[in-house]
Amino acid sequence: MSNYLVALEAAWLVRDVDDVDDAIGVAVSEAGKRLNDQNKEFVDVNVGITGCPFCGEGFDSAFIAANTALVGLDLEIEVFNADSEQHAARIAKSEVGGALRDVPLSVIEIVETEPEDE
Repeated sequence: MSNYLVALEAAWLVRDVDDVDDAIGVAVSEAGKRLNDQNKEFVDVNVGITGCPFCGEGFDSAFIAANTALVGLDLEIEVFNADSEQHAARIAKSEVGGALRDVPLSVIEIVETEPEDE
């Protein structure tokens, strides 16, 4: 059994916003609140980064059209005692997905971590 750090990407919809920074703030706040309400404080919530297709420079994953924003969020969760990377991914999606119902999630990275000495 191994421990894994699993990074998930979530597509968060924010309505009635005019500014990208406001949309990002609302998305991070709403996701954090829903996770905290389900006792999932151990999930780190950050705005995602999208690479520019021309220069490769990273920018915040947020797009606004018609006062509605789609914000890409990065969610990180440490999974303990998983049998494999696939098992860790299923556990992470189950834990986070249970709190963030109706929010599309995809696994973007899985890293095996060192076990903590007791």
